[in-house]
Amino acid sequence: MSRRASVQTSRLSLEEIADDVVLLARGQYRAVLEVNGVHFGLQGDAEQESLVGGFAAFLNSLSFPIQILVRVLPVDVDGYIGDLERRARNELPENLAALARDHVAFVRRLARNRTLLERHFYLVVPAETEATRSRRGWPFGRGRIGRNTAAARKQLVIRCEEVERQLGRCGLSARRLTSNDLAQLYYACWCPELSRVQRLRRDLAEYTTLVVQAGHTNGRSS
Repeated sequence: MSRRASVQTSRLSLEEIADDVVLLARGQYRAVLEVNGVHFGLQGDAEQESLVGGFAAFLNSLSFPIQILVRVLPVDVDGYIGDLERRARNELPENLAALARDHVAFVRRLARNRTLLERHFYLVVPAETEATRSRRGWPFGRGRIGRNTAAARKQLVIRCEEVERQLGRCGLSARRLTSNDLAQLYYACWCPELSRVQRLRRDLAEYTTLVVQAGHTNGRSS
């Protein structure tokens, strides 16, 4: 009887997420960095030229391939406005609270006339370590990817730190996604509509915990 691959493996080539590392099919390891963008259009000519030159130097310095992912998503206007109103009531001094209320009114007018979008930028960093295991598990594992995990993690740490350092020279900040962040990113890309109304659990181990467990005996004898 043939063994069918899971939908994660067959569609996404995703086998497991653990230790801030993604394990894809055929022993491919990946880490993902989220990069904060800059307001390029608001910068002067000298700043723009410096930024472009720094980014070109970063690309030329790479000794391994990377993947650039850009996601354009609608802004959660209600959540943004609700947070501003809460801070204006409870946290900000009166002069800043007045500015926050004016900004809330501006955002509401703007949202009525157009769809507000935000961009998220990601860099996918690969490791060259080959996997040795043959087991295919549920993609959201509990801290174990395989015997070559240590080598892959070490290589990814070095590469991610180098990418962060090079981007910092361009004025760009980056942070490495955790296992929970990686699961949320895959979930949002694979099920965009569902992910807006149904969040993943914060603890990924809950997806691998047995639903039915044996009860504890109380030590009585009949």
